[in-house]
Formats: sequence, C-alpha cells, structure tokens
Amino acid sequence: MSPVRRCSRSACSLPAIATLTYVYADSTAVVGPLAVHAEPHCYDLCEAHAERLTAPRGWEVVRHEPSADTVVARSSDDLEALADAVREAARPRPGSTPPEPGTGRRGHLRALPTPG
Repeated sequence: MSPVRRCSRSACSLPAIATLTYVYADSTAVVGPLAVHAEPHCYDLCEAHAERLTAPRGWEVVRHEPSADTVVARSSDDLEALADAVREAARPRPGSTPPEPGTGRRGHLRALPTPG
C-alpha cells in the first residue's frame, strides 16, 4: 500500500493536501490542512479539488490555511511531556480497586478469564 494518501474524489489519483470535514449543525464545510490520520467521515482532497470546492446553497465553506507562524515543529520536550501525561493517566488512582485476577485492561482491549 502506498504511504501517500490520495484524493477522495472519483477518478482522481493526485496526492491529497487537504482534509474536508462537514459540520452539519452549522451547515459548514471546513477545508483544512491534511489530517494526520485518515478519518471515516472526512475526505482527503488534492490541491485542485480543495480550491474548487463549493458547498450547497445555504452552507458556508471555511478554509483554514495555517500561516508559517502557527506551524511549530515538535521538540523532544513536547514528546517527553506527552509521554509523562500518558504515564500519569495510566497510574492507579489511590482508593481504586485493582482488577480481578485474570482480567486485565490494555488500551481498549480487555482480557477475560477462560470459562471453565
């Protein structure tokens, strides 16, 4: 599989540079920079399709183009702070009951004891 994400439009094989998201409650289509991960309810668009996008009557198109000032490179301090926050969230809370033996929780998965 190619690491380059392609435009979601039919018959377009150009690389995606933007992500389209709909905010139905506000009748708004938002076109912004390419999302880090492909999401099921978002659409990746190439440059041409992102620029030409129009919305239905009564809807607004919001184009978010970050300036060079707002793009910040991640430093190792940022990554260390994120790792510390994850470790802190994983620590058992005082007064909490430990899980039953044989049932452990790892992320979103749960190990259940074998029936027997």
